[in-house]
Amino acid sequence: MSGRITVVGLGPGDAALLPPLARAALLRARAIVGYKGYIELVEPSVLAGRQVLSTGMTGEVERCNAALDLARSGVETVVVSSGDAGVYAMAGLVLELVEARGLALELDVEVVPGIPALCAAAALLGAPLMHDFAVISLSDLLTPWEVIMRRLAAAAGADFVIVLYNPRSGRRRDQLPLALAAIAAHRPGTTPVGLVKRAYRPGQEVIVTSLDGLDVEAVDMQSIVVVGNSATRLVAAKAGPRMLTPRGYAGKYGLTGEDVPAGL
Repeated sequence: MSGRITVVGLGPGDAALLPPLARAALLRARAIVGYKGYIELVEPSVLAGRQVLSTGMTGEVERCNAALDLARSGVETVVVSSGDAGVYAMAGLVLELVEARGLALELDVEVVPGIPALCAAAALLGAPLMHDFAVISLSDLLTPWEVIMRRLAAAAGADFVIVLYNPRSGRRRDQLPLALAAIAAHRPGTTPVGLVKRAYRPGQEVIVTSLDGLDVEAVDMQSIVVVGNSATRLVAAKAGPRMLTPRGYAGKYGLTGEDVPAGL
């Protein structure tokens, strides 16, 4: 029997930011599978009348295999992730398991995009990602710390804006300071840094500070840290300072209505 499994990104968590394609997939499903914290982000009215299977933080393989089994039995199944399903989420594992179990010709696998956490954080911070940026997870559960540090040094040395996922947990308390020190070897302590906690969820916090001024004790696993590059600066806004990484328009065009490039 063939079936379909859909991997859905729920976005930051606010129901208003759930993409229409994702909502349609959820409403079409007969079973919804995911980490219990992400299942809680789904509106109760959407969960109603559907089989719901949830596991804890380290149960990814278990729940993905269960989802595949449901789909193989003919149950329309959705696996949910927060943010975007293809960014540090479940789309990759589902595809790996489909491959490992030889189900590629049996199951139709669909990945529905969502608003990733870095985009939610960037929107709240202003416009820090207007130029090239690198995204690095500080979790060494699946990636050796030496590899993470090498990537941090390379990104900092190349002057990328750097977005840090999974920056600090109860178990991993020393890695964020080490990561910030690696970045600080390539840029000054005055570099703008943004910290966003629980973006578009209850308890949201948005902090704009500097590389030297970031309070690492304020950072947790529900945080995104954005470290600016050499061009990133703070701009005044009614709600408080915002981060801006210029795209380069001011160097090529006049920004005051004149027809000549700035500086000429």
